[in-house]
Amino acid sequence: MAVTVETLEKLERKITLTLPVNVIQSEVDTRLKRLARTVKMDGFRPGKVPMNVVAQRYGYSVHYEVMNDKVGEAFAAAANEAKLRVAGQPRITEKEQAPEGELAFDAVFEVYPDVKIGDLTTAEVEKITTEVSDAAIDKTLDILRKQRRTFAQRPQDAAAQDGDRVTVDFEGKIDGEPFQGGKAEAFQFLVGEGQMLKEFEDAVRGMKSGESKTFPLAFPADYHGKDVAGKTADFLVTVTKIEAAHLPEVNEALAKSLGIADETVEGLRADIKKNLEREVKFRLLARNKNAVMDALVAKAELDLPNAAVQAEVDRMIEGARADLKQRGIKDADKAPIPADVFRPQAERRVRLGLVVAELVRTNELHAKPEQVKAHVEELSASYEKPADVVRWYYSDTRRLAEVEAIVIENNVTEFVLSKAKTVDKTISFDELMGQQG
Repeated sequence: MAVTVETLEKLERKITLTLPVNVIQSEVDTRLKRLARTVKMDGFRPGKVPMNVVAQRYGYSVHYEVMNDKVGEAFAAAANEAKLRVAGQPRITEKEQAPEGELAFDAVFEVYPDVKIGDLTTAEVEKITTEVSDAAIDKTLDILRKQRRTFAQRPQDAAAQDGDRVTVDFEGKIDGEPFQGGKAEAFQFLVGEGQMLKEFEDAVRGMKSGESKTFPLAFPADYHGKDVAGKTADFLVTVTKIEAAHLPEVNEALAKSLGIADETVEGLRADIKKNLEREVKFRLLARNKNAVMDALVAKAELDLPNAAVQAEVDRMIEGARADLKQRGIKDADKAPIPADVFRPQAERRVRLGLVVAELVRTNELHAKPEQVKAHVEELSASYEKPADVVRWYYSDTRRLAEVEAIVIENNVTEFVLSKAKTVDKTISFDELMGQQG
């Protein structure tokens, strides 16, 4: 039977469904008989409850279930017959007028849009590159040395300076009253590394072991401790120990401690370079991918299905609630989160998803098994036991699906860059890694 599809507006469509009343009633009777065999009710032995009693108790709910199932099946069959790609769930309402012996329903729903992608050869995409310089290797070496530093106690008359580890006792008061978290004994921190608020570090810098000092400290308005945020406290601090840091030399011993196979400085620098180049590759790909996706969105014409956008908004709100819950916010699941905040981002995600899917479909950019394998191996290469990590990825279909999605995005990025006008731009290692200054 031909299905009549009525276009209401843009992506909105309507189909009228009809169901024979006798088919509904027959299914209701079948389910009630099945239920009667197992249902337990006071005053009756199991399986001996009279049908009229079962029908009286469960008839409405079973009828509701059957209607839902049969209407759902009829809609799926009609949409399939009409070759429609349905977006979201249909809104189904029963019609008052229907042929005798039948029930009629209107199903209003959205379909996925036709996506028109413009001429990509006219798109302009900025493609960035970065080199791993000796300075970047030196900086990483300094970080590795700091992670392995040792400390030796300074003489009694030595003043605390940047890089030193100090042990202090402190107590803070606001308007003469102690506050939670404002007191500690034998507390250690490294001077000049931003572990403490600036006023605290400034006060301790220059102090000697055994000295005490009182100083005011203004907590920032956005301080994580809400009880003290925006308030000024008076702190009494006593330095009990000052230790100077000793960084290991860059030599064979350091290379050996870091597990470098040939235990040489050259081998250590080469290993650092290889790891940095891997990280740079991933970051460059992410930055260039964003530029490609921006160009794609600009070149595409399509209507957005509201159902898909709303589903994305709902997902983002759920994600925000989960984040609040993880941070210990009370009643996070009831927190009022306005949907409008997420709508622009949700619209972009849906638009991009549809555009990418169309490009993949029309240009055979699907993830090939060998591409997925190569990407998993690359992700695993930096771990101590790469083979174990590879097995970890392949043991979970969801993890593998995430890798496939990344490979597809990479295929799309390469495809667009091969077509578009690319403007090459070299940026510094620090700029790429977000370590300017």
